Amino acid sequence: MSLLSVQDLHVFYGNIHAIKGISFDVSEGEIVTLIGANGAGKSTTLNTVCGLLHPRGGNITFNGEDITRLKASSMTARGMVLCPEGRRIFQQMTVRENLEMGGFTRPNGEIDASLERVYKQFPRLKEREKQVAGTLSGGEQQMLAMGRALMSKPKLIMLDEPSMGLAPILVEQIFDIIHSLHENGATILLVEQNAQMALSVADRAYVLETGKITMTGPAGELLHDDAVRKAYLGE
Repeated sequence: MSLLSVQDLHVFYGNIHAIKGISFDVSEGEIVTLIGANGAGKSTTLNTVCGLLHPRGGNITFNGEDITRLKASSMTARGMVLCPEGRRIFQQMTVRENLEMGGFTRPNGEIDASLERVYKQFPRLKEREKQVAGTLSGGEQQMLAMGRALMSKPKLIMLDEPSMGLAPILVEQIFDIIHSLHENGATILLVEQNAQMALSVADRAYVLETGKITMTGPAGELLHDDAVRKAYLGE
């Protein structure tokens, strides 16, 4: 059974039909990526799955429960967490305070254990734990956003454009971390405009074009597909 199942999803912005009947699934332990150009509907899909937007049609099932009409505020407690585009960390709080905010659904006795797990995954955050988050580099802020997401011990991590605005060497570091999370059993739904990196780390992929899924398959196969390479890899 899929951990996440999206069936015939339709999302509108006013009269604009942004998502046009897409269906996809994510099984436990997988990295599934949605790739596509700007405006294809990738972030809209994630925001709808996590309850920030509500669909006009279709169904979303998570961990066996229909969550189509549930509010975003209830998702973290159910085991779903979104690491949003642009990171959206709490700029005036310290690194540690940001991480503690991510663990708000955990019992107080588990916060320290969650912090230690995050610091083991992101040693840089341990070094910076008393630093004001807004003074971190872009790569460090992305690490903090991902670490904050991990604090709730989610069943599903949704990453929205984690490489956005980062230098190439930092992009490689972020994707090394995503690969490491996967090796440790994390289930990840990844939205990413850098198709090369996304396909190199994912198990399966869906290609979105103007709100429709136009291709799907094993990520390794799509990475070598001529049409994908021409459209998204600049070849």
